[in-house]
Amino acid sequence: MKALPPESRDPVCGMDLSGSTDFVEAKVAGGHFYFCSEPCAKRFKTDPERFQGEPMIHLHDVWKVFHDGGVVTEVLRGINVHIWDGDFTVIIGASGSGKSTLLNMIGLLDKPTSGILNLDGKDITATTDDERTVLRSEKFGFVFQQYNLIPWLTAYDNVTLPMIFSETRDGMRREVLERHFGDIGLGERMDHRPTELSGGEQQRVALLRALANDPEIIIGDEPTGNLDSVTGDKILDMLITLNKTEKKTLIIVTHDADIALKADQVITLRDGKTIPGHLRHTKTYTD
Repeated sequence: MKALPPESRDPVCGMDLSGSTDFVEAKVAGGHFYFCSEPCAKRFKTDPERFQGEPMIHLHDVWKVFHDGGVVTEVLRGINVHIWDGDFTVIIGASGSGKSTLLNMIGLLDKPTSGILNLDGKDITATTDDERTVLRSEKFGFVFQQYNLIPWLTAYDNVTLPMIFSETRDGMRREVLERHFGDIGLGERMDHRPTELSGGEQQRVALLRALANDPEIIIGDEPTGNLDSVTGDKILDMLITLNKTEKKTLIIVTHDADIALKADQVITLRDGKTIPGHLRHTKTYTD
């Protein structure tokens, strides 16, 4: 098989193809390009100019290593990933594959042991904790499997809490928030505390909290994992609607291959590394 040029990377998903013998070659607009799989090649052909530009998020050779006494655990092992503005991206893989750790890197909740993280074309690997806090409040909204609501605050106060740390804290009036609560079926519940809400209602409050600062990027770590299938589908539909109608970049970690099938891009992890093939592997590595 033809050898790849040095430092070859899939322009769509960012995967390092160096040393790979299983790749797709395509000639597009007069140039030769190499892809990890047919799904990436097909995406590239829909908009070659876009995928030759700068992705919103770019992880280059990112490692995360934990030390516990004399035990060394390599959780991420040279991750190369592109995430594009406005995409719905799913991170999928078996338990222990590094999904949540990768999400923490993308969401600036943790720093790589080594490697480079670019956001909007800027290397932010060496930013301080304070700088990362500001970036998170300006760019990201988080929806976790655990709702993480403060029990002594009302639903309304939980939603407005992120505004304390953001310049938008004076920009969203109560009447605007009341409309948002009504939109998700909680108009009569905004002054209730979490213990007075069902699991599905708490997750909807958590979703509103994630949107309080109008983030460009919404991150979900198994956001429907603790919900029944009907409620989980409603939450997922709300997230996908935000992605499609408001062009929010949506990044979700999940074990659910059916969710992955709805995504624009799938990042499949195994043993701390991305593997080629993406969608064709989603049924294999979720057990």
